[in-house]
Amino acid sequence: MSENATALHEDSARQLLQRLALDLRWSWNHAADELWAQIEPELWARTHNPWVVLQTVSHQRLSALLEQPQFRAQIESLVSVAHSAVDAPAWFQQAHADSALRCVAYFSMEFMLSEALPIYAGGLGNVAGDQLKAASDLGAPVVGVGLLYQQGYFRQSIALDGSQQALFPYNDPGQLPLTPLRRPDGQLLRVQLHTPGYSLWLRGWQVNVGRLRLLLLDSNDVANYPIYRGITGELYGGGSELRLQQELVLGIGGWRLLTELGLKPDVCHLNEGHAALVILERARAFMQASGQSFEAALAVTRSGNIFTTHTAVPAGFDRFSTDLMELYFGNYARNELHISLDELLALGRQNPADRSEPFNMAYLAMRGSAIINGVSRLHGEVSRRIFQPLFPRWPQREVPVTHVTNGVHTPSWDSAASDELWTAACGKDRWMGTLESIGAKLNTIDDARIWSSRSTARAQLLAYTRKHLGLQLEAMGAPPEEREAIRHLFSPDALTLGFARRFATYKRPNLLLSNPERLVRLLTNPTRPVQLILAGKAHPADEPGQELIRSWVRFVRRADVRPHAVFLADYDMLLTEQLVQGVDVWINTPRRPWEACGTSGMKVLVNGGLNLSELDGWWAEAYTPEVGWALGDGREHGESAEWDQIEAQALLDLLEQQVIPEFYERDSQSIPRAWVRRIRRSMATLTAAYSANRSVREYVEHCYLPAAAAHQERARNGGERGTQIVNWRAALAYNWPSLRFGAITVETRDGQHHWRVPVHLGALSFQSVTVELYADTPGQGDPVRLPLTHTSQPGQSSGDHLYVGSVAADRSASEYTARIVPSFPGVSVPLEAAYILWQH
Repeated sequence: MSENATALHEDSARQLLQRLALDLRWSWNHAADELWAQIEPELWARTHNPWVVLQTVSHQRLSALLEQPQFRAQIESLVSVAHSAVDAPAWFQQAHADSALRCVAYFSMEFMLSEALPIYAGGLGNVAGDQLKAASDLGAPVVGVGLLYQQGYFRQSIALDGSQQALFPYNDPGQLPLTPLRRPDGQLLRVQLHTPGYSLWLRGWQVNVGRLRLLLLDSNDVANYPIYRGITGELYGGGSELRLQQELVLGIGGWRLLTELGLKPDVCHLNEGHAALVILERARAFMQASGQSFEAALAVTRSGNIFTTHTAVPAGFDRFSTDLMELYFGNYARNELHISLDELLALGRQNPADRSEPFNMAYLAMRGSAIINGVSRLHGEVSRRIFQPLFPRWPQREVPVTHVTNGVHTPSWDSAASDELWTAACGKDRWMGTLESIGAKLNTIDDARIWSSRSTARAQLLAYTRKHLGLQLEAMGAPPEEREAIRHLFSPDALTLGFARRFATYKRPNLLLSNPERLVRLLTNPTRPVQLILAGKAHPADEPGQELIRSWVRFVRRADVRPHAVFLADYDMLLTEQLVQGVDVWINTPRRPWEACGTSGMKVLVNGGLNLSELDGWWAEAYTPEVGWALGDGREHGESAEWDQIEAQALLDLLEQQVIPEFYERDSQSIPRAWVRRIRRSMATLTAAYSANRSVREYVEHCYLPAAAAHQERARNGGERGTQIVNWRAALAYNWPSLRFGAITVETRDGQHHWRVPVHLGALSFQSVTVELYADTPGQGDPVRLPLTHTSQPGQSSGDHLYVGSVAADRSASEYTARIVPSFPGVSVPLEAAYILWQH
């Protein structure tokens, strides 16, 4: 081969390498791991960032590798496989080829996709990242929208006394796996927002995530006023004004970025209320395109908005003062939306007339969306209670909040040993379809292989723990003898417990530490030893959370505890992967019902780890005695210190009397058969059910498809339906006070209650309402809603109407109450019209 041809071949190979490195598919498809490790082994092991590996490697080193035919062939094979994965029809293309859904814009304040892109803090980002990856696997037409933080969330170091130190390393875009967005002429794509005093310029970036892309905005543009350059500096840092600025960038800037790219989403999915401002901007864009009023435009566009709430307590919602909202949105309301500031603020208040009430982003999200969901079955119930004040006189059961329980992207969290096990049972592409048969297939794997897989993963975790702790203790300035003792830390055959999460008082990380001497006895039992690995961060402003960390660090540094328990600093995605792959039991102790879902325990499922958790979040619906252990009685006890003590004792009892004995009960082959049965049942029944594959398919079929169809219907003819809805709501508002019931009669015969319900509707047409019977008797199942039939009778006065109907007399007629509720084709009630009148 000539010198020029060789150079050309090498340049082509470099380009293919860059393409691989810039596609985050490598973060869950580990086929390329060996490739990156060959280039820069130590850097790859430390960062798991192939783009940094390519940016760092010397030209001589890379050229030498590219001269090797085997290395080039490996690159070409990986690129070919990646292309095939993207081009092949996926689940969505096969199941919904004829659907109207073209684009879903998924807005989130954070995305946890890879440690190479540290723009996440915890659970919210975990859900967003895993759903984006699963959407790529399934071929769902989703585009992510988020922020590129210069520093992101803080990194943690731990001092010898247990004090947490918060560090904020700079995210250099040149070393992150992303590329700047450019216009067709090569100019950098920048979005302009008008903020008090100055224009705000936002730079656009793109991250490739398999079939999909994540779009990011950052404010660190040299054209910006200096203080504005830091708007996207730190995730969840600063005060109220910075948070509002970030949400303005995400919602309004995010929609404008989509517009600049020519994307026209059918559906906007708001992952928490942080993204609620996109509701205003989407309506403004429709106003501009159609000439409709803001109210009519909102009636049209809300039909394509979905709001997922992750908050389990009202105090968790973002609220902003009237003065701050006026500063940033006064001109926007008057000049862009053509409404008064008070009209805008009314969308975010329980009482629109109360100027002292702060603006609540979750309320805006509720009033600007068509589907609202919590993130577990229990959280759906909690959310209906939280949002009840927006729907006065409506039963709590009918508050319009459903649920889609979160799931995790299993290929991102399985160990190599687990992957081999699942591949043997179900094939390599097992997570790409509908998952119906994988549980049954797993049952074909024998006990010995399952136990061997667990033992391998546990040993790998312990090796990682020793290495991580060694570096940590050296950085802490620990004595040499303490660092030397790490070589003998832990046994690969001992029961290994994991506890890792954000340290906050409601998560009760000190529950296990409530009786330290009893815990020490469990850890140090010579015949049935237990080892404990802890990790977690407390927000820099959360002093009680940091004190919880200090108490655990003091405990694990005791001489008698040190060989059996460790606290690993800087809980991040890489550390999470190691923990969920290797621990035998994952412990979770939140105060019910404050854990909206809690996905950390889901990550151990694919690896054969078991859960011991409070009956809260996802575990409240997943738990059965065959798959793990439950803490609590399934009720709420508030912040009762007495109940905390009861559960603390119950936790240690479970460990001592059930968990530890079952792990160490071995047969003649040294296999704990009862333990393996529990592993098998957990893996087979829960892994698929609590996967992001399932949750994304649920979002597509129950949320995205109906929302896209509804939006297209309302947007027809320039949004004519929006005007009709506005007029209908105006008629309701004007006439509702005059509605009343007449003398209701009921006759019981032939096993039926026969009802005659006269009502006065005033100037309202009978098509504007539904008159129905409602019964909700405790202990008798779901509520009964029976729409009555409108009928005419001679001599009726204007505005008087008669409704009739019959219902089985299997309950007393006195248990039924008549009521009048709004009705309009395709409109969600009470979400879009919360009026209700009950029979006195």
